[in-house]
Amino acid sequence: MNWKIEGLKKFDSIFGRLACSVSRLAVSPRKWVNKDNPKILVIRPGGIGDGVLLFPALKELREEFPDSDIDILAEKRNAGILTICPSVSNVISYDITPVVTLYKTVKGNYDIVIDTEQWHRLTAAVSYLTKAALRIGFATNERANLYTQSVTYKQEDYEVYSFLNLISAVTGKEYQFDENKPFIPLDSNSHSEIVSSLSDFKKGKSGLVGVFAGATVPERRWGTNNFADLSKELSEGGLGIVLIGGKVDLEDAIKFKEIIGSKNVLDYVGLTSLSQTALIISKLDLFVTGDAGLMHISYGVGTPTVSLFGAGIEGKWAPQGEKHIAINKNLSCSPCTKFGYTPRCPYNVKCLSDIKIQEVKDAVMSILPPL
Repeated sequence: MNWKIEGLKKFDSIFGRLACSVSRLAVSPRKWVNKDNPKILVIRPGGIGDGVLLFPALKELREEFPDSDIDILAEKRNAGILTICPSVSNVISYDITPVVTLYKTVKGNYDIVIDTEQWHRLTAAVSYLTKAALRIGFATNERANLYTQSVTYKQEDYEVYSFLNLISAVTGKEYQFDENKPFIPLDSNSHSEIVSSLSDFKKGKSGLVGVFAGATVPERRWGTNNFADLSKELSEGGLGIVLIGGKVDLEDAIKFKEIIGSKNVLDYVGLTSLSQTALIISKLDLFVTGDAGLMHISYGVGTPTVSLFGAGIEGKWAPQGEKHIAINKNLSCSPCTKFGYTPRCPYNVKCLSDIKIQEVKDAVMSILPPL
C-alpha cells in the first residue's frame, strides 16, 4: 500500500479521536446561508472505486439541487475520475497543499456537508469545522457526534446504496438504483484516436477483452503470470487482449507481454488518463480484473466484468446486475478487509492463488457470445 496512505490512516487512528473531541469545543454551528439554493460540500477521500460508486448519489443530489454549487473534497488519486462527473461543480484535492486547502474549505460557507468517508475521523472533524447547518455522515464510531444527522452503515450493503442513504438523509426521499444501467458519462468524440486504434486492433478478432493485472494491495493480486497465461489462451482462441494500467504497472506490463507476445496485445499501460481509460474500457466486450478501482469503472461504463475476490467483501464491492461474475473461493479467513484496511496475509493469499486459470476462462466464455 502507498506509504502516504498508510501513514494517513495511522495519523487518523491517533489524532482522529482527539480531533473529534476538540472540534466539538472549538466552534458552534451557524444558521443556513441559503436554504433554497444551498452550497454543498461532499467529502470523498479514498481511491478510484469509492469515487466511481459515488456517481449515482451525486446524480440524485444534483437533481434535488439543480442550481447549487456541489463541491467535492477529494484526494489526488480519485480526483481524476470525479472530474468527469457532470453533477459536480468543483473537485478540490486536499492532499496537494493540505493546510491551505483545508483552511479554505472550512471557511467556504457551506450549508450542507455530506461526509462519505466510512470510518476515519478526520473528515468528520473537517465537516464539523465548516459550521454547516446540515452535516451528514456515517455513524461508524465517535465521528457520529460531529454530524447533525448520522446514518447507519451496513457492511453487507452494496456501496452505491450506502452512499444513496446519505442523500436520503438530506432530502428525505428513498432512491432506487438500476444495477444494469451505465452511470459514467463518456465523450467518444474527444478521444477519437483511441476509438480508432481499438477498431483497428479488433479487425479479424472475435472480440476484445481488457485485462488489469494490478492492485494497490498485494493481498488483492492474482499475479501477472496468471493474467498473462489466461490472456494467451484467450488470444489463441481469437480474442484481442487490451492491457490497461497506470505508470506503476509498467514493469508488470513488460513481463505480461513477454509471456503472451507483444503482437497479441494492445498495450495502454501508463499512457492514458482516467477519462481515456474509462473510454477504452467502454469499448471492450469484457474486462477481467482483480478487486480494484478499474473494476468499478468497467461496471460504471456498462462493460461486463469477471472479477476476482478474496480479501474484499464481494457483496459490498463486486459489480451488480447481469453479465458480471465475481469469482470467490469463500475461504474461512476471507473477506479480511474492513473499512479499507487489509491485514498482511499469513497464508500466501490462498484466497486468490486457489483460483485456477481455467475457472476464470470459463467465466469469460460464459459471458461472451460463442466464438
